[in-house]
Amino acid sequence: MPSPISDLNLLLAGLDPVLNPGVFVFACVPLGTDTGPLDPLATVREAEGLTVVVPEATAQRHGLVPLFRAAWITLRLPSDLAAVGLTAAFAQALAAAGISCNVLAGAHHDHLFVPVDRAGDALAALRVLQQGQG
Repeated sequence: MPSPISDLNLLLAGLDPVLNPGVFVFACVPLGTDTGPLDPLATVREAEGLTVVVPEATAQRHGLVPLFRAAWITLRLPSDLAAVGLTAAFAQALAAAGISCNVLAGAHHDHLFVPVDRAGDALAALRVLQQGQG
């Protein structure tokens, strides 16, 4: 596994965004819910409930109310969790294109969830950002 990158210029030059197949849903379930059957991609615990990110088909099968339907873009570069400025840079690029974005940081990569109908535009904006750093 390559070493995590923390230099902002190197991060931006190496974004390498990829669109993962499928449609994903953000939904909320009560705290204490057994999420095993949902096999969530991610969860976030809040006082109001547990946010789950699951494939849309899973949400439908389990009767979850979708709060946000998203396309999932992974930035394939190995970003350092302590890097400064990466989230701000891609958030600004997407905001300039009028695209909302929900971000999940993993140990190795950043994962962006954008409106399904704007996935292509989001990829284009991220590639422009990447090319501007090359």
